[in-house]
Amino acid sequence: MAAVTRLGLLMWNNPRLIHNVLRNICTVVLNNKVIFYKDIGCISKCNVSCKFLRHSYRCHSHVRHFSGEEEQQHCNVGTIGHVDHGKTTLTAAITRILSKDGATKYISYAEIDKAPEEKARGITINAAHVEYMTKNRHYAHTDCPGHADYIKNMISGASQMDGAILVVAATDGQMPQTREHLLLAKQVGVKKVVVFINKADLVENDVLELVEIEMRELLEDFGFDGLNSPMIRGSALLALNGDTSELGENSVWKLLDAIDSYFSIPTRDNTSPFILPIDNAFTVPGRGTVVIGTLARGTVKKNVEAELLGFGEEIKTSVSDVQVFKKSVPVAKAGDNMGALLRGVRIQSVQRGMLLCAAGSQVVGNHFEAKVYFLTRAEGGRSKPITSKYIQQLFSKTWNVPCRIDVIGSEMLMPGEHGSVYLTLLRKMVMIEGQPFTIRENHKTVGTGIIVKVLNSLNIVKSNLSKLQIKHGQ
Repeated sequence: MAAVTRLGLLMWNNPRLIHNVLRNICTVVLNNKVIFYKDIGCISKCNVSCKFLRHSYRCHSHVRHFSGEEEQQHCNVGTIGHVDHGKTTLTAAITRILSKDGATKYISYAEIDKAPEEKARGITINAAHVEYMTKNRHYAHTDCPGHADYIKNMISGASQMDGAILVVAATDGQMPQTREHLLLAKQVGVKKVVVFINKADLVENDVLELVEIEMRELLEDFGFDGLNSPMIRGSALLALNGDTSELGENSVWKLLDAIDSYFSIPTRDNTSPFILPIDNAFTVPGRGTVVIGTLARGTVKKNVEAELLGFGEEIKTSVSDVQVFKKSVPVAKAGDNMGALLRGVRIQSVQRGMLLCAAGSQVVGNHFEAKVYFLTRAEGGRSKPITSKYIQQLFSKTWNVPCRIDVIGSEMLMPGEHGSVYLTLLRKMVMIEGQPFTIRENHKTVGTGIIVKVLNSLNIVKSNLSKLQIKHGQ
């Protein structure tokens, strides 16, 4: 009973949260006291403890474990767009506005861009993850860096999204990373985009009209539905500062309504062996190494046998704890942004881009056949043709490695052409048929493609891709 009383004391000033957490379990009366009816034992069955509740984690993510009702739909979204157009400010504004009802924790701008180098430069470098809950859905939100120097972090973040919020400043209109982020979002499988036209308070209405027309045309150029994609005009800074005007908080509410209604929840594969592309890793003193990422498919439970694959490594391990946004859960499902505590794995053995998967379910390789498209110069690509033995960085999911490209069936591929190629990676990675990838050269995207066949791995002597002899048909 003491644990239940403490639960009430900790939560008594938040009626909405109590309602969400305890609905269908028991009745609550708030009058300087907390009175519980029904079976008190059901609280302990849901793993509620005083120690757990003292943590500063956001309780709303555990509604699904406390409540008898069906859990909210989960959706992975994120902010993309050019540097300094307001992605991080908008992310912070969303959490501040939704924190008013107690179901979301406010994450400030400083907390999102918390790395020393981010504070020093005033830009986002690493993709940051926050969570919030609207009336209809639970969201995991990735705030992607906009600076061209950190595009690989953007690719990693975008690969985890079900839908993207494209932030464009009305004062600038579309810029280089606006276009590149749309290209990369399309390539990693993002189906729908909502546009937030930021800094709308700083320009006239006719300028806003022109920016909206420009953005609809740009969406069409990259294969999105420019006609029906929602366009929200507002000011993230006004909203963050509590302005209740049409361009302030109201614009963020319109944005949230738009993503609730426009973004579709993809069908999650919860039956196949699990795959977790690793986005980050850290050490918990006294416990071990935690790897973080968005679960691509399957479910992960405690004590399941697993393998850590990638960059030529194959490490056997098991999952000793499963967390969703830093809270232990019995099981993580496909689409969850999760952490897995690994048994017997040192942090030095883990790199971003590795894959945690069910034991024996995946294999690594370094040689593949693929279909590619090389961008024209007008699209931001090369001006010269691509010939065999072309070596650049290949990006897929959360990893990137040097890759040699050999053209199949012709001498070269011109910018703007589609073709078949062999890909040979410097390090063995997990790639499967249908997996998309991006090719980058000198800090710009020059090509995109998809794997069509996994070939036998090649022996690369002394990490030298250029001297490797590759014969057609082998």
